[in-house]
Amino acid sequence: MGKTVAFFGLGHMGGPMAANLVEAGFTVKGFDPVAALLDISASRGVGKASSPLEAVAGADYVLSMLPNGEDVEALYIDRDKLLDHIAETTLVIDCSTVAASSSRRLITEAQQRGLDAIEAPVSGGVAGAVAGTLSFMCGGETANVERAREVLQHMGSNVFHAGPAGAGQTAKMCNNMLLAIHMIGTAEALQLGVDNGLDPKVLSEIMQKSSGANWSLEKYNPYPGVMENVPASKNYEGGFMVKLMCKDLGLAQQAATASRSYTPLGSLARNLYGLHSLAGNNELDFSSIQTLFNRK
Repeated sequence: MGKTVAFFGLGHMGGPMAANLVEAGFTVKGFDPVAALLDISASRGVGKASSPLEAVAGADYVLSMLPNGEDVEALYIDRDKLLDHIAETTLVIDCSTVAASSSRRLITEAQQRGLDAIEAPVSGGVAGAVAGTLSFMCGGETANVERAREVLQHMGSNVFHAGPAGAGQTAKMCNNMLLAIHMIGTAEALQLGVDNGLDPKVLSEIMQKSSGANWSLEKYNPYPGVMENVPASKNYEGGFMVKLMCKDLGLAQQAATASRSYTPLGSLARNLYGLHSLAGNNELDFSSIQTLFNRK
């Protein structure tokens, strides 16, 4: 490739994404405040940067996968002020899931400095990050999204242009609200069947071939032992954490209030995941909502 990527955020999602870029032939310079995560990525071929400024020096692309909007705005604008140190030829791609307002601010601030930037939040979870099959929901100018494909295609199977700045985050927010709703419904239905004597594997097979089929049931079954290599069969470890689902559902409710939209199931999902989080399940995968319905 001969291209250099600065990568910020090397956790469950960012670490595998950066490793896939190395595999594709990019030179990747990574930075993460958690030294252990930086060490793991280094073992996968990612170069260690001692500071954000060192990471972006000479980069053709700057990618970030951070926990929240505050971190994104602090890195690029308010604290580290990376936008003041990135070359005008560099494309900024923020893959974090944040409020649309944070993405709009990042892209606007970049434009004011003569820089190009897009938002590209992802869907597909940790398994998708490892396999390189993520879906990217991009917001920003068409030319910049097309330019970003050179990098994004090596981390995902789908690159969608949702619209202008903020549109990618809106698409991700809608998707994850629906994901939470059908995960809860799937867990509820499976438990009902088990409580009435059904084998969860048999019930899952029946529903997969019937009108109840959905992604949670087919790809990410929440009942332990039904499907291999999903968090439910690994004590709900790894994957997409409950606290992150709570964040995304909160963003959806904020957007609903702002647009005067009515999302009763989204609101219920937020409350159920909130209670699940308060019960001490913050770090577990979001499919652990199954345990809310289990008989103790």
